[in-house]
Formats: sequence, C-alpha cells, structure tokens
Amino acid sequence: MSTTAAPKAPGAAHRLTALAEDLLGGPLPVRLRAWDGSETGPAGAPLVVLRSRRALRRLLWQPGELGLAQAYVTGELDIEGDLGEGLRTVWTAVRERGLRPPRLTPADRARALAAAVRLGVVGPPPAAPASQARLHGGLHSRARDRAAVSHHYDLSNEFYGLLLDDTMAYSCGYWAGEDPGFTAADAQRAKLELICRKLDLRPGARLLDIGCGWGSLTLHAAERHGARVTAVTLAREQAAFVRERVAERGLADRVEVVCQDYRDIAGGGFDAVSTIEMGEHVGDAQYPAFAAALHRFLRPRGRLLVQQMSRGRTAPGGGPFIEAYIAPDMHMRPLGETTGLLEAAGLEVRHTESLREHYVRTIAAWHRTLEDRWASFVRLAGEETARVWRLYLAGGALAFEEGRMGVDQILCVRRDAGGDSGMPATTLGWYEGLEKP
Repeated sequence: MSTTAAPKAPGAAHRLTALAEDLLGGPLPVRLRAWDGSETGPAGAPLVVLRSRRALRRLLWQPGELGLAQAYVTGELDIEGDLGEGLRTVWTAVRERGLRPPRLTPADRARALAAAVRLGVVGPPPAAPASQARLHGGLHSRARDRAAVSHHYDLSNEFYGLLLDDTMAYSCGYWAGEDPGFTAADAQRAKLELICRKLDLRPGARLLDIGCGWGSLTLHAAERHGARVTAVTLAREQAAFVRERVAERGLADRVEVVCQDYRDIAGGGFDAVSTIEMGEHVGDAQYPAFAAALHRFLRPRGRLLVQQMSRGRTAPGGGPFIEAYIAPDMHMRPLGETTGLLEAAGLEVRHTESLREHYVRTIAAWHRTLEDRWASFVRLAGEETARVWRLYLAGGALAFEEGRMGVDQILCVRRDAGGDSGMPATTLGWYEGLEKP
C-alpha cells in the first residue's frame, strides 16, 4: 500500500502576502521573507524582511505608516538593499496601481485576527520604541514647543557635527554649480550668500535670525556682510554651540545669541529678519500671530526671508513617522496659503523661489554621509536612532523628488507709510558668482 506525503503547509510569507493582497486590493510590489525562512513575491523586487513576529503585532495594534516605522526602527522589519528604492517601489504602486492602506471592515479584522492567531503573533501591544517622541501639555504651548524642539535638535551637537558639513547648515542648500567639484558645503554657502543678498545685508545692518540652528546664517551674515545679528533658538545645545563659534571667530561685538521662544522676542526696528525652516514648527493656528510678529520686528522697508517646507492641503503635517520621531507637532501647508498669511499680516511678498530639487540633492548628501559613517553614528546614538535617521533621510528625499513636499524661499518687505518698498528694480545681482565656491 502506497502513501502520499501531505502537501507542505504554506510558510508565513505566503500567508501574509495572500492576506495583504486581499486587503490592499492588488499584488504586493515587494518580495517578502518571513522569520521562518519562507519567501515569496516578484523576482527582482525589493526584499522586505520580517525578522520577528513582533513586527506584525505592531501592525495589528498600529496599522499603517506608524506601525511600519516602529517595526523598522527597532530592526524587527528591514529592507535589503537600497531603502530609498524600496520606498519608491511602494509609492509607485500606490500611485499607479491604486493600492491603499487597509480600511478594515469588521470582517477584515476578523480574518486578520484569525491569520494572526495561526501565525502566533497575537499579544499585547508592544511598547513604543525609545526613540519615539513623548510630549505633554497643550499643543504649541511654550513648554511643549521647547520639548518638541529639544527632541530633535538637542540630539547632540556631536551627532549633527558628524552628519553636516563644516557650515553646520541643517536646511536646503542652493546647488548653484554643476561642476563635479561643487560640494554640499558649497551649496550651503551659496544658499547663505543668496539669503544675505536677498535681504540686502550691509555693514551695520541689524538682522534677527529666528531659529538660527547652529549659526550658519548668523556667522555668514556677521563675517561676510558686517551685519549685527540677534540669533534666536529654543534649543539649548544649539545656543551653546553658536556662542562658542562666535567667541572663536571674534564676533562677540556683532552677534548676540538668545535662547528663547520667538513669542518672547521684544523690540523691533530690524533691517532684516530671517527664519530658515523654522516656520514648520509654529503650528497652523499660531501662524497668523507668527506672521504678525515678523511684520512687527521689521522697520519700514525692512526685508523678511522665509525658507519653509510646503505640502499639499490633503497632507498638511509631516506624516505619522515624521511627527512621532523627527519633528513633533510640525505643520506644513501649500506655498500659496503661507504667502496669503504673510500678506494678511501686512507684508508684501516680492519674490518666491522653489528649491524642491535642491533639497533632493541636499538630503542625498546627508544620507551618503550617514551610510559612510554608519558605525560612528551607531556608537554615538545607538542603532535605533541611526535607523530612524536612515528612514527619515531616504523617505524625505523621495518626498521632495516626487513633489509630495516642497521647499521655498519667500522674500517679503514691510513697506513704509507711502508704499515705498526700497526694493531694486531687478534681481539679477542676487545670483552672480554663486557657483564659485
């Protein structure tokens, strides 16, 4: 009598793929390998590796982007090869094939729960990773804003020193030169010089630099243009760093560094005000008051330069991952809405310039540095934080590349009582020689 071996039960990867394709309404654009070694999916596609059942438990309790991010930063889920290419593949499938995150009906939930029981992933919700922000208090209260800024910018000066170039500029550069020798640091210096020219900074001009970061614009304006700068930041480590650099360069007579909330800035009469990628942290409801303060800080015919990220009306925030791990409580809006708010505050918008493609190149440079110095980042901040930044930079570059996010320079002026702006007739001089390091 002959016996026939029972067919081998499908592996975890096959079961998960079938369930995911049913919920998403189409084939998965990636290949999947599970903790039991099973693997399935299109050949040549990016390979998603589920190293632990715990990754699925996170998704059961936190479906969508945040659950996936938690699994990735803890190493429970990984993508073999180029992370950016894997994310691009998924976004392309969402855009072109109509795949959408699951909107679970009661029947879907029951089926997913049954599959989870069979796979042995049912259990209590895993604790949020240590790198996830934990904020308390009212939205955009002074204390909460300080905590949100500290979560990101007080990671450590050593960390940012390892990531950034010698300008310590943590914002979009201006890639004025196409020569292969034109570096990320050159792009930052070109951006700083362009801002100073747009603001018409001259010796003795008073500049208020709100959200000064590690002082790149403050130092450039004081050293190269002879401006007298009041540099403001909420991050204590940044303030200490800028003070050290000011002392080292003998600029104490031109630069004052203040660690405070922009809402506490007193006085006015500044010739120029800059706020470089700080407005995203102000909050939607608070932005009209922020714009009014920018107007109040300026003297008549004084200029304002806002460099700020933007996003479509349907996705105004940074997304669940960004808001949980990078910039809690941030808010972005379309460019037109920001210019409208600035105009409503009495400022005249004179010039806008999109730097979206410039940010793709800027972030790519930061990402290369992260990968090249991976072991150093892990030693300094731990692997979980290093993985947060890998996901942040890969995803951010893709968002700018595909136009889901933008970044713009907005130049405004406070006209005098007679309507005089003091602006030049043309802008040609702003760009001369920026391509030369």
